[in-house]
Parts: sequence; C-alpha cells; structure tokens
Amino acid sequence: MRTLIVVPARHGSTRFPGKPLALVSGHSLVSRVARRARMAAEALNDTDYVVATDDARIARHCEDLAINCVLTPADCETGSDRALAAAKVLGAEPEFVVNMQGDAPFVPVDYVTGTVAALAQGGADVATPCIRLSWDALDRLRLAKQATPFSGTTCLIDRSGMAIWFSKQILPAMRNEAALRAASPLSPVHRHVGLYGFTLGALKAFVATPPSPYEVLEGLEQLRLLESGLRVRCVEVAAAPVSTSGVDAPEDVTRLEALIREHGDPDASYFAP
Repeated sequence: MRTLIVVPARHGSTRFPGKPLALVSGHSLVSRVARRARMAAEALNDTDYVVATDDARIARHCEDLAINCVLTPADCETGSDRALAAAKVLGAEPEFVVNMQGDAPFVPVDYVTGTVAALAQGGADVATPCIRLSWDALDRLRLAKQATPFSGTTCLIDRSGMAIWFSKQILPAMRNEAALRAASPLSPVHRHVGLYGFTLGALKAFVATPPSPYEVLEGLEQLRLLESGLRVRCVEVAAAPVSTSGVDAPEDVTRLEALIREHGDPDASYFAP
C-alpha cells in the first residue's frame, strides 16, 4: 500500500474520557471520522484506512459497525505515535501515513486527498491543511475560546506555504483590526485542521524524538516537528459548512450539534436505515 490513513481513538482523554464513543447527534464520534477515512481511502490509489485504539470497548464498537480497527499499545503518547503503531501491527511499510484527528468528525474527504497530493509533490516531510478564516469565523473562534481556551489551533505560514508556527493562541496579533476588516472579507488568521500526512521516514523520526519544550507548553505535537527542523507544508483548504476545530470537551459536542441543527447532518444519507 502507498498510503495508510489512521484514525487514532484513545479512550482515556483527560478532558473527555471515552470521547471516541461519545454520540454526536446519535452517532459515535469514531464512526463519523472512520467514515471519512474510508471515503478518502476509496478516492486514493493503493490506500487503506484503520482505526487505531487502545481500548477493547472501542474495538468492539468498530467491529459491530464493520469498521477496520486494530489494537495498539496504551502507552502511545500522541496520535502520531499511535498511527505508526498501527502500521506496525498491520505489518505495513507505506510511503505516506495520514493521521486523521479522531475528534474532528466532519473533515471533508478532499482535505485528506489534498494532504496526500501535497506530500506526493515532494519538498516537505509533513503536510497538513489549514483554513484562512473569515472575520465571522474568527469571531466565532474567539467566542469559543472564552468557554474552552484550548479548543482551536492557529498557524503562521511563510510565503512558500511552509509552517512557521502553531499555537493555541490566536495568531497573529493584529494592530488596526478595523482597517483590516474593511480591506478584506478574510482575516489574516489561519485555523489549523488537525490532520497530518507524513512520509514514513518523518513519522518514524517524530516518534523517535522526545517531546520538545514548546510542544509540552502548548500541548501541540506539531511543534515537535518544527522544533526538530522538519519541513511542514500547509495546504490551504476551504471551510466546510459544518466544521469544528475538534471535540476537546463535552461543550464542543453541544456546539457541533448546534451546527448540525443549523446546516443539516453531512452524514445523514450514510447513517440512514
């Protein structure tokens, strides 16, 4: 296989234990993400997908829904560690490994395929999507951070499309914001979509490197990549109508379900009886 798409699904989240099994409008978080992974695998050549979990309850749930799943060690520190562990369990040596964020249920399939295409172009060790936020979207992110400050990650990007930095803070700070709002419908803020495509060598290097200082402070594994000198290409993508920066707390489920009520469920036809 050329590409392996992995959905890490850890049961023991500190802020939201059992999160992969949490229901979002009647369907588990892990089943929603796995559906997107399967669709992306079908859209790419020589690609497979798998849920990687440390918990028998999640594995049984996936088995009941005919979702590809493997059990991986409980001591995987990050989703990327778990993605490499899944490849090892499968005995696979893919050229690329995609780590889909297991708590972002409505990531469009083209985010995944675009990430793989960016890797295939060469010149980067890692590729990851980002969205340039409209001012309305930025205002919503600011409001969300009042309730859950560690929900949502922003990124700074250089002129060649390579990542400069990622943060749980909203970057960049802006002087004269009123003038910027008048000049363009888009803000200068990019929201990071927690999805990573690695070359296999870069993934192995990441896992072999201990957590970096800023990674520990921000709680962002992608900072280890930058602090290690790996090249991270940002792939700008369009915002989806039903979108969230990730389910980090039960409050985020409430917020996501409100979006579903407003825009409809993107997975309604898939889950229809």
